Amino acid sequence: MSLKYAVLAALLEGEASGYDLAKVFDVSVANFWSATPQQLYRELDRLAESGLIEARVVEQERRPNKRLFTLTEAGHGALGAFTARDPRPTAIRDELLVMIQAVDGGDRDAVRASVEARMEWSRARLARYERLRLRLLDGRDEDTFVARTERIGPYLTLMRGRSFEEENLRWGQRVLEILERRALAVPSPVVRPLR
Repeated sequence: MSLKYAVLAALLEGEASGYDLAKVFDVSVANFWSATPQQLYRELDRLAESGLIEARVVEQERRPNKRLFTLTEAGHGALGAFTARDPRPTAIRDELLVMIQAVDGGDRDAVRASVEARMEWSRARLARYERLRLRLLDGRDEDTFVARTERIGPYLTLMRGRSFEEENLRWGQRVLEILERRALAVPSPVVRPLR
């Protein structure tokens, strides 16, 4: 998937500036697609050139003018075509998993520290996702929200982000337990520097 469709989907919320989209990405899209502000601005220019979005300039006093972007009919059509195709399965590419694969010949303490750092990252993400969930629900219970909300997609992707981080915590805890058990039974190997 390209950034193109993530930006188009974010614009389903309505007209937004590049700055607004960067905030949306940081808060609600980052759990499944990340992009720097520079990447977003470049993609907005490409989408405008291809006619999938249009921009209007809003003149501001004491600040630079800003561009506000909206989906065009062609942009809605592109999103429709995108959602109709078969998605490719996700493949895991994770440097931490390579470290764990190599733990028997490496520095167990460093690997344990990396797992703990990943777990801390997951806890922070879960806290952030919970704040977003509460903001989306806006005092409603989930059943009421699901039945009445105009757009369900952001909530469904939030659910996936939460379950991903919850699984990271379960997995990390299990890895730490196993490494601890092994440390008691098997001495750590001597790591020799390369010559």
